[in-house]
Amino acid sequence: MNFDLPKKIRPLVNNAHQVALSVFRPISRKYDRAEHEYPKELDMLASVLDGMNDGDPASSAGASQTGKGRSKDTATGVKNGANMTTCLGALELCYGDVGLLLSMPRQGLGNAAIAAVANDEQLQRFKGKWAAMAITEPGAGSDSAAIRTTAKEDGDHYVLNGEKIYVTSGERADCVVVWASLDPALGRAAIKSFVVEWGTPGMELARLEKKLGIRASDTAAINFNDCRVPKENLLGNPEVDVAKGFAGVMETFDNTRPLVACFALGCAKAALDRTRELLAGHVNLDYEKPIGNVSAVEAELYTMEAEWEAAYLLTVKAAWMADNRIANSVEASISKAKAGRVGNYITLRCVELCGTLGYTEHELLEKWARDSKILDIFEGTQQIQLLIIARRLLGLSSRELK
Repeated sequence: MNFDLPKKIRPLVNNAHQVALSVFRPISRKYDRAEHEYPKELDMLASVLDGMNDGDPASSAGASQTGKGRSKDTATGVKNGANMTTCLGALELCYGDVGLLLSMPRQGLGNAAIAAVANDEQLQRFKGKWAAMAITEPGAGSDSAAIRTTAKEDGDHYVLNGEKIYVTSGERADCVVVWASLDPALGRAAIKSFVVEWGTPGMELARLEKKLGIRASDTAAINFNDCRVPKENLLGNPEVDVAKGFAGVMETFDNTRPLVACFALGCAKAALDRTRELLAGHVNLDYEKPIGNVSAVEAELYTMEAEWEAAYLLTVKAAWMADNRIANSVEASISKAKAGRVGNYITLRCVELCGTLGYTEHELLEKWARDSKILDIFEGTQQIQLLIIARRLLGLSSRELK
């Protein structure tokens, strides 16, 4: 076991850290206050990332790279590929601002979904597109299998009808990956994902939400009324396999959950580091002393550091497994559950430890606390992740353990 950062990833991680400090942090408060205003400063940064990926595909990173470039030949040795690189890069960028990362063109969760399950032709056709992901509905939040948006086959198209809410980057993106059912009577097995491009007749922006956190990122509600989508825009296998369930479409989460876990880790790391700086004149950290022989504040900081480290290692493991084509559904849920909870705990506790500095807008601590909440909710809530983990460990179906 080697816990050192792979050499080929270090330059990207260092660059991402510098971007977090020199690009994201200076404009973080500006776009927190100006919700729904697009951060134009990100255009050049996104173009630079695109250029780096085109120039060095073997070391590429970004949501659109996850799931690609993974050889099926496991005998060639251990790999640290796009999933690991993207996760660690995202962690450092979220050290600056989670909302701004989510506002980066072509870095949406929909891009990760396309990279995870699209075929080679679709990967090429949607290359360069900014994709959002639409799963949640008014009557279906954490239970993805309960979605009611339908997709009826009609000639060379599918006709989509339904409503999606809380679509991150839903208005700004070029297209949206929409989860819909081919036949609600067949249950979750009939759920598929479709790439729907903005401008498609029947696709309508209903509203933009005002939120607690990640305000730099637009969050949309979208209606689909007899929206005709070409058949070739269905991601993955169009066949309904009742025996397999909707495992195919759920493979998306195997890549995106470790990614969201890194969002939480980056936000928590920022809060923890800033808290140590603010308390430096009042608390002397001494790692040589037993935790029972230090002040309550010191003990709290040590505990938060340990929790962060545990979540980090679990997340890196899930990303590594994805790069090496090892089934990681359980590990992806474990990393998301742990990092989401730890992120909330650390950011809120840091606000408390720093008193008035933590609660006012003089510091970004209060913003990080607000931003962290969504990271324990989207891509599957804490409760849903624990339920998934329990089902897998106990060998029970969703019907047997609800």
